[in-house]
Amino acid sequence: MKKPAFRKKSAPEAVEPTEAAEAAEAGKSGHAPAQAPEPAASARPAGRSGGTRTTQSLLAAAVVLAAVFGIAETRPPASPAKADGGVAPTTAQVERTAAVCPQPLQGLTGSTTLTAYTPPGTGGATGGAGWLSDAAAPATPPTTAPSAPAAGAPAAPSGSAAPAAPAAPDKGAAPADARLTLAKPGTPATGPAANGDTAPGTGAVATGALAPGFTVTQTTVVTEQRGLGLSGLTCTPAGTSFWFAGASTAGDRVDYVSLVNTESSAAVVDIKLYGDKGLIENDAANGITVAPGSSQSVLLPTISKGAVNDLAVHVVARSGRVGAALHAADGGKGADWIPASAEPAATQVLPGLPADTSAAHLVVWAPPEDDADLKIQLSGKNGWFTPAGNESIHIKAGMVAAVDLGKVTRDEVAGLRLSPTDDKHPTPVVAGLRVDRAGGGGKSDAAWLTGTGPVGARATVADNRAGASTLFLTSAGDAATVRVTASAGSGGGTPVSKDVQLPAGGTVALPAPEPGGLNGSFALTVETVSGGPVMAARMLSLPAKDVPMFTIQSLRDDHSTVRVPRAGQDPGVVLR
Repeated sequence: MKKPAFRKKSAPEAVEPTEAAEAAEAGKSGHAPAQAPEPAASARPAGRSGGTRTTQSLLAAAVVLAAVFGIAETRPPASPAKADGGVAPTTAQVERTAAVCPQPLQGLTGSTTLTAYTPPGTGGATGGAGWLSDAAAPATPPTTAPSAPAAGAPAAPSGSAAPAAPAAPDKGAAPADARLTLAKPGTPATGPAANGDTAPGTGAVATGALAPGFTVTQTTVVTEQRGLGLSGLTCTPAGTSFWFAGASTAGDRVDYVSLVNTESSAAVVDIKLYGDKGLIENDAANGITVAPGSSQSVLLPTISKGAVNDLAVHVVARSGRVGAALHAADGGKGADWIPASAEPAATQVLPGLPADTSAAHLVVWAPPEDDADLKIQLSGKNGWFTPAGNESIHIKAGMVAAVDLGKVTRDEVAGLRLSPTDDKHPTPVVAGLRVDRAGGGGKSDAAWLTGTGPVGARATVADNRAGASTLFLTSAGDAATVRVTASAGSGGGTPVSKDVQLPAGGTVALPAPEPGGLNGSFALTVETVSGGPVMAARMLSLPAKDVPMFTIQSLRDDHSTVRVPRAGQDPGVVLR
């Protein structure tokens, strides 16, 4: 409500505007004004006190204030204010969730699958829709979509024509040309990604009852020698800052950044590369424009200077927002997406080391402000321990350091933790870990782990397949209990749940529980029942031709609820 204006008067009766003007003019000329004629009775009733227009306005304002105060007193807020003056917030389910998937890897022997899922909700949300569309801007349809890289051989930034789906309303049905639609919570939907070398990225949106916990997984199988491997990632929301650790431009590495803009306005992006000598300056990495509804792939050798063994990559949107992902391919030694890291932090936990790890390579970046000295610890079946010969790592300010950990797990599953050697000297870092698994005939595949947050109340990963998924659970703090639920299959099945006990600081691996009568792929949901915090990762393994093809994704809190502040009762707000 607009505040009424008040003005104090020193005289008991206000002066009419005409009288005030005459008085002012007289003051200027030094003469007294002429005697004004008496107004007619209809204009100013004789003997009536307080009958001026100002006085009438004050009376009208008083009536309005009385009405406002009356309403404020008769209609108090739903929850009374606390004694300390604060008001207890309430919890509400999110009403819209969006994510962005990178350009799909395609090729003569490559195929990419998209899987969407929303866990069954416990709130009262109803209706809504969930869908995936090819790099569609929410408002303005794009005119071009740059070329996506072929499997194992991504191209430098380029642009080629590709139509985009029109925008769909936030609270309505999915667009008619959606690539994939999600019918209801509790049952995954799966389908192929766009095909061809110019396939764009994907925008995913869920509203209403399908929004809380909505998740999308992208999985690619490549069986040709170059780019051989299983690549997977959980699609992430559009943002302005993404960190990756573990990239490279040396040897047979072919690494690139995928940028997808599903927003209605253009984005301007900088890609910052850090190596063992610090920031790698290159004007070509700055001011990359990504048009609305378009995708770009940026080959790292085109923006670095020479071969660099170990890189940290920071994607920063100067304006707008993008979805960013980084794919790594190491010739015939393996390929996968390097997942975006949690924001720089003094302690980083990387869950998901398989028991049969044949090699592990750790890459850590420290900020320009300070060096970092970190302890390296593993979480085994009984708690944290320090691997012999790899007790710590030192990272110079603004640079990247790396260490080969070898067969660090020694036939036991593990999680890895980096923490300050001196608690009084914490330095926020970014960390990534390459994990290799060997197969027959010297063939292998690789996956990348990264620092992640806890599963919190609930976290989900989609696209699990019969006999192919393993769940890694690490309790970074106290002993914990988690509940693991396998959803119904995309083609049918009955959900099942299982409670798992974790020792303090310990890691447990278990074959993923599978729904009864499974048909198709299914989702896994992890909920913290007690203790923790708990970090989790899922390994999907699809061996082919002696190659132990696998990919690992961490599970993060789905933030399906938000805390909403309540207004306190304060009628005096109309006077402020």
